[in-house]
Amino acid sequence: MKVLGIYGSPRRGGNTDQLLDEALEGARAAGAETATVYARDLTMRGCIECGGCDETGKCVLKDDMQSVYPLLYASDAIIMATPIFFYNVTSQLKAVIDRSQAAWAKQRIEKPGKRRKRYEGGRGYLIAAAATKGERLFDCAEVTARYFFDALDMSYEEGLFFRQLEKGNDVQHRPETLKQAFELGRKAALQS
Repeated sequence: MKVLGIYGSPRRGGNTDQLLDEALEGARAAGAETATVYARDLTMRGCIECGGCDETGKCVLKDDMQSVYPLLYASDAIIMATPIFFYNVTSQLKAVIDRSQAAWAKQRIEKPGKRRKRYEGGRGYLIAAAATKGERLFDCAEVTARYFFDALDMSYEEGLFFRQLEKGNDVQHRPETLKQAFELGRKAALQS
């Protein structure tokens, strides 16, 4: 079992980093091998909608995203973590998601027609934290995550959503959030 953690925050060591650290610890405790991607550390462009991946399923842009694709494809589960910026994922994470258009093209080439309706690539999870408490605060991020995982031929399983985490270490004052993240990682590793 391979679990990939995608860190979407531009801030090192903040709430979503700590939550994803805990989720990956839960996955390792359940016997999974883990890998990480830090979107903030990638030197890459966003998708330029050139259509270069349409025939091959491979992105033509040569940058750090080329090292991410193999991790996406080798994972049985992906846990993505992001703070909420303007009711959605961060721009760093969104660039990774947008560049996964190549994964959608690959899937379209390899899985014709109705076969695309079956998720054979694994499972996806989302952890999101926000400073405010708006009623629909996580809706856009969840829809974005759902279609990112769909492009990777993965089912979207569930999300953990935390409100009123503003300062970078607020999660330390709410240990139940860390426990929930640990259990999510454990669950991701144990589902087959």
